[in-house]
Amino acid sequence: MTDPIRLSKCVVELTGCSRREAELYIEGGWVTVDGEVVEQPQFKVEGQTVTLLPGATPEPQDPVTLLLNQPAGLSFEAAQRELTPESRWPEDRANLRLLRSHFARLTTTLPLQPGASGLLVLTQDWRALRKLNEDANKLEQEYVVEVSGAMVDNGLDKLKRGIRIKGGELPPVKASWQNETHLRFALKNPKQGLIAAYCTAIGLKVISMKRIRIGGVPMGKVPVGQWRYLGQAEKF
Repeated sequence: MTDPIRLSKCVVELTGCSRREAELYIEGGWVTVDGEVVEQPQFKVEGQTVTLLPGATPEPQDPVTLLLNQPAGLSFEAAQRELTPESRWPEDRANLRLLRSHFARLTTTLPLQPGASGLLVLTQDWRALRKLNEDANKLEQEYVVEVSGAMVDNGLDKLKRGIRIKGGELPPVKASWQNETHLRFALKNPKQGLIAAYCTAIGLKVISMKRIRIGGVPMGKVPVGQWRYLGQAEKF
């Protein structure tokens, strides 16, 4: 019987690399134990077969940003549970190898409107987080809102000019019809409940709403409950 040893030590013995390089191989998803990728350098090996995958490089992993098409009504904790290897959008074109570590240490900002579905940004990258926080009042968010009821006369013009309501005033907003039952709103850093207030002010009732874009990054065709990586060329 032999005592279990750390996977990182196995990789050092297998390749002759340094301990740090072994950790980078493992954290990069390049090491398998009996055919299964293991990303924890401290994993204990007890006689299993350790293999280094072809093309392996001991490079630090860059932080990633995930774009989730969040189902309506989920908390941040529940939204995180939607992020699994299986729920990655099959048509994601980002040239990134999926690692389980991509689901750790994620932070979000720019929350959805109450009850809304759609684009939620979850990131490990402090640069993306700072951009979203510092430029929140500059980044346009686009929502598609399903409505019912009859709009008051010149309702869209009233939205574009701003509307007085009991207890205050709603600022001007860009809005247009997408089709007979859906409005499109484009607005910057909307307060919670603002879109519903706009609709109520022009005689409409919100059935559902979905955020489809933040700044220059669209949700695209990602189905509800699935996610994709933020592409290298995409900028908020």
